[in-house]
Amino acid sequence: MEKKSHVRVWIAIVVCVLAAAILTGAIAIPMRYGSYKQFWYDLHGGEVQYPVVLVHGLGGWGERDGEDIAQYWGATTGSLAAYLREEGHTVCVPSVGPYSSTWDRTCELYAQLTGTTVDYGEAHAKAHNHLRYGRTYDTALVPNWGEKENGGQRIRINLIGHSFGGATVRMLASLLANGDEAEKAATGQQTSPLFTGGKADWVFSVTTLCAPHNGSQLTCIVDDLGSLAGIDNTTDLAVDLLFKAVKQNGDSGAFNDLMLDQFGVGTNSGDQDDVSDAIKTIESAGNDHAFYELSPDGAAQLNKRIGTVDGVYYFSYAYSTTKEGTILRGMVPETNTLPVLYPLALTMGSYTGTTAGGIEIDESWQDNDGLVGVVSAQFPTGDAHAELPDDLSLIETGLWYVAPTRRGDHGTVVGLNADTTETHQFYDALLGMLQAIR
Repeated sequence: MEKKSHVRVWIAIVVCVLAAAILTGAIAIPMRYGSYKQFWYDLHGGEVQYPVVLVHGLGGWGERDGEDIAQYWGATTGSLAAYLREEGHTVCVPSVGPYSSTWDRTCELYAQLTGTTVDYGEAHAKAHNHLRYGRTYDTALVPNWGEKENGGQRIRINLIGHSFGGATVRMLASLLANGDEAEKAATGQQTSPLFTGGKADWVFSVTTLCAPHNGSQLTCIVDDLGSLAGIDNTTDLAVDLLFKAVKQNGDSGAFNDLMLDQFGVGTNSGDQDDVSDAIKTIESAGNDHAFYELSPDGAAQLNKRIGTVDGVYYFSYAYSTTKEGTILRGMVPETNTLPVLYPLALTMGSYTGTTAGGIEIDESWQDNDGLVGVVSAQFPTGDAHAELPDDLSLIETGLWYVAPTRRGDHGTVVGLNADTTETHQFYDALLGMLQAIR
């Protein structure tokens, strides 16, 4: 009996020691590493880095062959990608069709990130009278995207889209998560992975900067002016002027690469030298181009196809370069507005009307950045949204967090005619926030 009693005592002592060790570990681990999650990461090689993907807007460009020529991102403040890389971030700056539709741009973005051939989808290509396949990219911008590393951490990306790039990053997140039923029905087992769905956790966040989520009233103004001049289709006129401008400028590579290979139009020295033939080809696309989707009616149709994704964080930043007029009615531009945007901001600041599709452009649209109204840049109509809180622990996935409207015009956020320190501080704060909510 005495022997058993001693055994029980030793067992009790061992249990107490183990309990004490577990309790000590439970307290020490989060104190030393910040969290159990961080402790687990450190055991398996550290926390993985989420690459930042910068997607340009209408008429823009990214890096070409790894070089940031006449940088879109950073503009007069210098290369933003170079700055962020110096700060330790992995940054990708793809080039997608500057005047292509959101769908086509998204397909091009996916191919560049994965290092594959652009697949526009069989169903989409047939519906819009263009080729199914586009350019081939041999090197993936994010070679390990979607894979698991360092203890089971998924490699996800932070998508940042400026202007029309906002729709592109939204659609990429949506297609990865939900796929596309029409494409799966058209090609079955041959469907591009972009359209098969099930990849919601490949994207960590979507951030839009001055994005025309609900279109721009500037397109309405152009239509009204066209009507006064007896022009029925101002979209066709815009395409016509675009091609003629490119033709006159000559072949200068990065800037004249229209990336419309699906229509037989690449750079200025592409397969179709006849501008009129090129225009007819694009017109046959049935609104499969940026000019339509930048209109309020086109954006409304686009928004029906794109929703927020559970598990993905959404943030929007709108800029305003206008103020209440004292002599003129409506909103008038600040004196430091980029000169080329000044007349546009002035016109947008007083415009009201109703689109052909019945969308009312009222006074709430008048505060603008010279190209996009603040109300349009904040969130897509109908999507759940909230003000961006100071307490980051309150942030949830699947709804838009709208940051306070910032002062500046459409180019300020990408560093055009902007202060270098303020531009860098903005992106430091943005990426710092994205890291903090992980």
